[in-house]
Amino acid sequence: MSWDPQGARDDVVVPPMPTAPPPAPADPWRALAVALLNLSGLGLGYAVVRRWGLMAACWVATAILLLVALPADPDGVPGATVVLYLIFLALAAAHGASVGLRTRLALLPSALIAAALGVVLLAVPAGGVVLYDGARDEATEQMLLDRLDRADKLVRQSGKSTFETAEADYRRALAVYGALSDDHPGSRAAQRVPDRLKTYYATVGAPYAQKNYCSAVSPLKYLRTVPRAMGKKVLGDLSTWPDVRLATSLYECAAGSLSDGGGDWTTQFGELLSAFPKSAQAGKVEPAVKTAVDKAVKSVGGDDPCAAVQQLNGLDTQVRGLPGEQAGLADALGKDADRASQSARSGAYACGVHQYTDGNFADAVSTMNDFARNNPHHKNRARAQKIAIAAEVAQTVPAAGKRLPTTASGGSIAVTVKNDSPDDITVLYTGPVTGSFNLKACGSCATYGFGSTLGIGFKPCSDSGKHYPQRTIRLPVGTTYFVHKSRSGTGKSPASDTAKLSPGYVYTECAYTTSLGY
Repeated sequence: MSWDPQGARDDVVVPPMPTAPPPAPADPWRALAVALLNLSGLGLGYAVVRRWGLMAACWVATAILLLVALPADPDGVPGATVVLYLIFLALAAAHGASVGLRTRLALLPSALIAAALGVVLLAVPAGGVVLYDGARDEATEQMLLDRLDRADKLVRQSGKSTFETAEADYRRALAVYGALSDDHPGSRAAQRVPDRLKTYYATVGAPYAQKNYCSAVSPLKYLRTVPRAMGKKVLGDLSTWPDVRLATSLYECAAGSLSDGGGDWTTQFGELLSAFPKSAQAGKVEPAVKTAVDKAVKSVGGDDPCAAVQQLNGLDTQVRGLPGEQAGLADALGKDADRASQSARSGAYACGVHQYTDGNFADAVSTMNDFARNNPHHKNRARAQKIAIAAEVAQTVPAAGKRLPTTASGGSIAVTVKNDSPDDITVLYTGPVTGSFNLKACGSCATYGFGSTLGIGFKPCSDSGKHYPQRTIRLPVGTTYFVHKSRSGTGKSPASDTAKLSPGYVYTECAYTTSLGY
């Protein structure tokens, strides 16, 4: 204080109070404690220095992270979110350390205790990471189990359709099983795959269990390819599960088709003999073929010998195409084929007779000529030639085919046949006896127009100035049908005549050829 000379007192001056407590001395431990407490993600470092707004900002950031991360997903938290959150924690720790360096603690007695608590609270985010990883693993397991369930459902639905319709779905289900085993071998889903594969095989191979052997072939062949996709280690005994079943299906399907006279039995027997040559089923192939040949041979004497001959010819070709070498059946199958071929050649006679009696004269000609050519020493060869001649005559004169010709020859009546034709001709005749012969061309003769043969007074072989090639044959009493046709001319129709022969007469038959025109 000061006094003026008059003794009066001066006013007292008081300095202003500070707006905030003076900063505390710098304390690195306090800074570290605040930084560690902020790393928990809860902003506790800001709480001990009474920075409530910043603490709330930490809560908001952590809440956003939890909203993005939960519920746990197999793909985890997006990488950008994690990076941003870690940057935020680093900034919060750095900023908290800066604030705590010169700010006194409000809630804890010492920086050392705060630092220790910060270290302990680091277990919160660490434990959260561990718990989240566990939740993520469980989510992954559930995702894999869902894939497994969808594949199982696909197999069940496919089992209600034919294999051809469902094959694509079967392959998709198998791809799922394979991916689970290969990509996630330790998962619960992968551990269930072996049992699911047993169901898979049983479903795909269901036609075999139902004894639908032909339908079972394709799915069983498919199952034999599965080890290439799954590996024998995963499949175990299933890798050979289809083998016996496929061999049985191939045999049963082929044997049924062979017995019924239809189906692609050669392909199935061929696959059986190639894929399973030493199997019991392969050993049954030759007996089945032999039985089929026996049945066809017996059918030659039945109601439809032509069908039996056709079947025997087919068996001959088909049996020779079977790959019997590996199974040791080549010789036996060759003998079966030879017997089918021989029986077909000899059975052609019965077929030709059947065709003739049914009025199929053109077929009978072809069949009997083939028979005579292929069986030069057969006992029926001579009659087959007669039937071929009679059938050829019957194509022009149907009445000639009313009865089968015999091998009889000769007779008491002389018939002279003359050729009034510019072509070499063949004369065929049938009736009580049947035969044919050739006559040389008449050099000075011409082909008659069809119209001229219809005119009144037409009389071939009547020109006394011509030398007609001729031949005399002897025939029995009765009706004989003649046909003569050109052997070299084209576009010329065979001529025919019906002669009723009686005793005491000498007959002359004139052969000529006609063409369209007058």
